[in-house]
Amino acid sequence: MSIVRRSNIFDPFSLDVWDPFPGFPFDAFRSLSETRPGFVSETSAFANTRIDWKETPEAHVFKADLPGVKREEVKVEVEEGGVLQISGERSKEEEEKSDKWHRVERSSGKFLRRFRLPENAKVDQVKASMENGVLTVTVPKEEAKKKPEMKTIEISG
Repeated sequence: MSIVRRSNIFDPFSLDVWDPFPGFPFDAFRSLSETRPGFVSETSAFANTRIDWKETPEAHVFKADLPGVKREEVKVEVEEGGVLQISGERSKEEEEKSDKWHRVERSSGKFLRRFRLPENAKVDQVKASMENGVLTVTVPKEEAKKKPEMKTIEISG
């Protein structure tokens, strides 16, 4: 039995994998980390960007915790087909040669999250704001179409 441990076990996007056949036919995660050295840290930064999506009667509201990320480092886009994309990069802290690190838990690197918006989203009226490290993206909704009124017709005869 072999366990490849890459990140926090409570992270649903983590690469914690139980491998009943270690190395058969090849160790996929080891080969990925050898060919793409930043793969594990990129995946970690990507997965650690937590975003809430709630729907109110007027809009879809997305909130992302982005502590330490400046407004200029974040990009909010709407692609054709109604896909909201939030991306950016969390910079790594400068290291001094005299520093001795005891623990590094804050992630750094690029992040990207995508959400397919429902049909009722007004993609041409999206607004975004950032305050105290929280990005808020508001996507207004089209007014719900009223159901046609039913008029009962009396049947004669």
